[in-house]
Amino acid sequence: MTWQQIYDPFGNMIISTALAAIPVIVMLGALGFFHIKAHIAAGMGLVAALLVAVFAYGMPIDMAGRAAMLGGFTGLLPIGWIVLNIIFLHQLTEQNGSFKVLQDSLSGITEDRRIQLLLIAFCFGAFFEGAAGFGTPVAVTAAILIGLGFSPLAASGLSLIANTAPVAFGALGTPVITLAQVHGYDLHEVTAMIGRQLPFFSLLVPFWLIWAFAGRKGMMEIWPAILVTGLSFAIPQYLVSNFMGPELVDIIAAVVSMLSLVAFLRVWQPKKVWTSPAMRGKDSSAAEAKPPQPVVRHSREALIAAWTPWAILSVFVFIWGLPPVKAWLNSVFAPKFPIAGLHNLIMKVPPVVTTPHPEAAVYTLNLLSATGTGILLAAVISAIVMKYKPVAIVRTFFSTAWLVRYSLLTIVLMLALGTLTRFSGTDTTLGLAFANTGVLYPFFGTLMGWIGVALTGSDTASNVLFGGMQKVAAEQLGLSPNLMGAANSSGGVMGKMIDAQSIVVASTATRWFNKEGEILRYVFFHSIALACLVGVFVTMQAYVWPFTLMVVK
Repeated sequence: MTWQQIYDPFGNMIISTALAAIPVIVMLGALGFFHIKAHIAAGMGLVAALLVAVFAYGMPIDMAGRAAMLGGFTGLLPIGWIVLNIIFLHQLTEQNGSFKVLQDSLSGITEDRRIQLLLIAFCFGAFFEGAAGFGTPVAVTAAILIGLGFSPLAASGLSLIANTAPVAFGALGTPVITLAQVHGYDLHEVTAMIGRQLPFFSLLVPFWLIWAFAGRKGMMEIWPAILVTGLSFAIPQYLVSNFMGPELVDIIAAVVSMLSLVAFLRVWQPKKVWTSPAMRGKDSSAAEAKPPQPVVRHSREALIAAWTPWAILSVFVFIWGLPPVKAWLNSVFAPKFPIAGLHNLIMKVPPVVTTPHPEAAVYTLNLLSATGTGILLAAVISAIVMKYKPVAIVRTFFSTAWLVRYSLLTIVLMLALGTLTRFSGTDTTLGLAFANTGVLYPFFGTLMGWIGVALTGSDTASNVLFGGMQKVAAEQLGLSPNLMGAANSSGGVMGKMIDAQSIVVASTATRWFNKEGEILRYVFFHSIALACLVGVFVTMQAYVWPFTLMVVK
């Protein structure tokens, strides 16, 4: 028996939208205002979503349960699998002292905390976003920053802020490729359109990042370095996206930006070195920050040994991100499990889609092709290179699993919540509320992408969720579908800061457990402010000359 989604169950969009928002409000409220532990808050949000889906939207209870179960499995693999294995690698490098050597080498480039942020959180993070995505960059950069002595709030919050501009082209362009494939956009055109939006924010985000950390004065003291970082990322981002394609945008831009900044530091250094590891203003974790240590010089052999695990990691995540490699690994082992009682039994209907069609519900056990598996192999090979015994490797892996158990549970519950809202149609109700804003649609359509990522934790998922709706709404309003499809992705990247999955990854990487609410409260302003700026820019591209000249028709 099929069930048809209803997007306005009460015949009043205000009431329906308010009800659809309850699960999100419950979860974020529990996290941000009532200081409830993340896994409990996620569980509360999931219960609220089940109640709304069943009693307000009329979704059969067995379908609702199966949708949540599908989301839970997705939370474990691929998302939780990445978190577990990146922390496993970090634990290995920390136990044998090589991580300390890596920290010293970074300090040797510069002792200035602001420039360390640019190098690690923005440049290095963008590389991992481009290669792997799905939480990898935040996990890596937050772990490195906490090791360098940054306060937990600074390490986690600033890693989240930095991991914005690259997200639309993350995981070798997966969000854009998915948007084009699922909703019928021209891949080259929508890629080019995103490349005419995000570079402006790739230039802005490094300034924003340092302002958030060190204040306006601290930012202005190193504006030449910030400008070099932003320009050397934004220009390749534009060129590659407009003339090559989406796959290598972030990787090329990150490498160029990193090399440009390091080269620039050979001829320029700030007059005043910023050594404070805590954020300017109120930082509840300032007491946990570590003062700068005297720069320790290590031998070439020690430096090579310290960077080797991370070089191995970079190689593996790059290889695992290549579509041909993924396709081959999936051909070896990737069994599909259609969810009985759910698969093709839920009908999406207009205006979300042009014609009614069933929603597939298939869990693919792509264990071999999962990015987390590539990270696990990188960790094991690195452990062998670091001369760990097999017993020690296994012991460290299981101790890591115990360390992140609550984080994994949180991710499972978060993904269960996000998947349930997708199958029940409650997230579509929120999207339609934005779509009814008429001439203001370019602004609110951008925020639709933002809320999509905030709910699902993925720019890819947000594009799947709202990409079709953006196309339909744009055509109805006489706007370019490419403009609004790109806006969904460009606006969505700013939602990456506040999605619960990323926050949990950040708190786990910094060992700042049960502080997810504090991280959320800190990044929320930055997230909504930057999302609104993207919305304003998209609105100008829609209506205001000469910005209209940028639009790919």
